[in-house]
Amino acid sequence: MASVKEMRTRIGSVKSTQKITKAMQMVAAAKLRRAQTAAENARPYARRMASVIANLAAGVSGPSAPRLLAGTGSDQRHLVIVATSDRGLAGGFNSGIVRAAREKISALLAEGKDVRIITVGRKARDQLRRQHASRYVESYEVGIKAPSFALVKPIAQRALDMFEAGEVDVVTLVYSRFKSVVTQTPTVLQLVPAIVEAGQATDGAFYNYEPDESEILATLLPQNISVQLLTALLENQAGFFAAQMSAMDNATRNAGDLINALTIQMNRTRQAQITKELIEIISGASAV
Repeated sequence: MASVKEMRTRIGSVKSTQKITKAMQMVAAAKLRRAQTAAENARPYARRMASVIANLAAGVSGPSAPRLLAGTGSDQRHLVIVATSDRGLAGGFNSGIVRAAREKISALLAEGKDVRIITVGRKARDQLRRQHASRYVESYEVGIKAPSFALVKPIAQRALDMFEAGEVDVVTLVYSRFKSVVTQTPTVLQLVPAIVEAGQATDGAFYNYEPDESEILATLLPQNISVQLLTALLENQAGFFAAQMSAMDNATRNAGDLINALTIQMNRTRQAQITKELIEIISGASAV
């Protein structure tokens, strides 16, 4: 059994850890507010761009449709972009995204597809490079600042270059969509060819486009990839801080429970030592 001094030292160590987790929780809570606001502000822009593209796509078909919309006519070569955070201590946030990416990659490989991988964030890089080193293309880091177009532009350009060079037919993004402080949902989104869903188009008003729809789409579709990537990284950042805040709150509570348990055990050990010493004193006095 540990001595009272050893247990007191351990309690002090746990208290120090508790202070760190409490501080990290407060920092994550403060950053979450800004990250959540940024993610929510980006959603209307992304939705509006999707609706404009849907309207334009309704007026083009056949050979006039841009390749980013119509595709290459094949889906044999896939590029999977996996976006996580650079840091951990956020519960299962990063693991959930990587798990969804692995499921997507495994499903594609089971169908005989050729898969290439780009990672955004050190956690995705560290976890996927070990398993899929031969399919690995490049890695980008998120950094400590809020995501911006300057960050996503090189990623979008690399994906576009690979598509234009005929190296890939389909580009898919895996990230975590922020829903609430306790809910972040790993999401798989196809970027190329662009998916135009029913009901995305704007109101039923008639629009005359100058120049024609094909030329506008040729400009908007590459920009849409950057917009979707930026929106995904903003969602990721909000989800990361929410997951970290919850994880650090749980760690702080667990540290408190451990301190209470260790304090009770230390008091019992100390009481047992005092009782033993009293018995020895009384026994010695009786012998005299």
